[in-house]
Amino acid sequence: MVTPLPLPALLSGALVAHTIELDNEAEHRLPHRTTRADDPEARRDAPWLVSYVLWSTVLQHVNGTGITVAELRARARTNRLLLGGLRRWGYVVLTPPAGETLRNPPLDTTLVRTTIAGRRAGVIWSSLPATMEGRWRSRFGDEAVDDLQRALRAIFEDLPFDPPDFLPFVVPTQNGKSEPTLTGTATAGAAAARASTADLSQLMAGVLLAFTVDVERESRISLPISANTLRVLRPSGVRIRDLPRVTGVSKEANAMCAGWLERHGCAVAEPDPAATRGKVLRLTEKGLRAQQKHERLVRATEAAWGSTYGATAVRDLRVALERVVGDGTLAASPLTPGLDAHPDNWRAGVRQRADTLPHHPMVLHRGGYPDGS
Repeated sequence: MVTPLPLPALLSGALVAHTIELDNEAEHRLPHRTTRADDPEARRDAPWLVSYVLWSTVLQHVNGTGITVAELRARARTNRLLLGGLRRWGYVVLTPPAGETLRNPPLDTTLVRTTIAGRRAGVIWSSLPATMEGRWRSRFGDEAVDDLQRALRAIFEDLPFDPPDFLPFVVPTQNGKSEPTLTGTATAGAAAARASTADLSQLMAGVLLAFTVDVERESRISLPISANTLRVLRPSGVRIRDLPRVTGVSKEANAMCAGWLERHGCAVAEPDPAATRGKVLRLTEKGLRAQQKHERLVRATEAAWGSTYGATAVRDLRVALERVVGDGTLAASPLTPGLDAHPDNWRAGVRQRADTLPHHPMVLHRGGYPDGS
C-alpha cells in the first residue's frame, strides 16, 4: 500500500511546480544575464536572472519613486527582503538618509526604488500568474482548479496571520526556520481580506507557511531541513551526490541542510564504502529520533488542523491537491509536463534530474528559486 503524501508535501509539490513553470516562462521573456556564455539575452545592461519569488515577495511592493525599508517590510509582511542581492543584481537602488552610508542590513529609513530594468521585469512578472492559471485550467480542467482554489481559500481566510506572498528565505543561522514575528504580530482574521483576491501561488504559499509555522513551533529543526534532507537519510547512509535527485532540491540546498544536521549531531559524512571516491551522509541515532519526530509532528499537525479549520476543509484540500500532484514523483505526477523548459532556459541544460518534487520549498539567497537552485 502506498503511503499518502503528507499535506505539506502536497502543497510544496504544487507550489514548487507552479513557480518553476512560471520562472521558465519569465526567463523566456525577460532580458537578463546568467552565467551562460551563449545566452542571447546576456546583455551587460540586463539584470541578473532571479526567480519570480523575489518579485512576489519583495519587488511588487516597490516602485520607481521609492519607499523606505520599514514601509517595505510592512507591505511585504516579512523581514527577509534580500535587498543586498536585489541591488547587486540590478533590480533596485538603495539610498540611505542624508549623512548616512549604506549598511547591511540597510537602515529602516533607507529608500528603496526599482531600476528601469526592475520595472521592465515587473511588467512581465505581474502578467504571469494569470497565464499560469490559464495553463493549469487547460491541463487539469476548470473543475480541478476551481476545487483547489476553493479549498485553499477556505483555510487561507482563517489563518491567524497575514502571510507574505511566498515563503520567507531560508536562513541557516536561524536553523532555517520561518520568522517568529509572523506569529508574534498575528491578529485573528488578518488574511481574510486578501483571501478572495489572492492568486493560486499566494494561496498555496500562505497555507503552506501556516502549516510550517505550526510544525516548527514544536520542533528545533526547520520543516525545510526535515522534509527534504533529513527525510531521505538512512543509518546506512545516502550518497551525498544523490541527495539532489532523491530530495528534489539543489546541491547547494542539501549542503546547507547537511551542514546543519552534522553540526547538531543528526548526521555524519563519511567516505563512501562502495566507491573509491565520494561520501555518504549517514543518519545518527539522534538523527533517526529527529526523523521520527518530524513524521509524528507532520501527522499530528494535519490532525490538529482538522479541529482548527474543520475536518471537511482539510480533507477537501488534500483531495484537491492529490488530483494535481499525484504521488509527487516526476515520473508519475500530473505536474511534470508543465516543467518542460524552453530550449533557451537554464533548466533545459541541467544534466541530473530529480526523481521527486521537493517536500518543502527551499528558497535561498541565491536568487529565490523554490528548489534552492
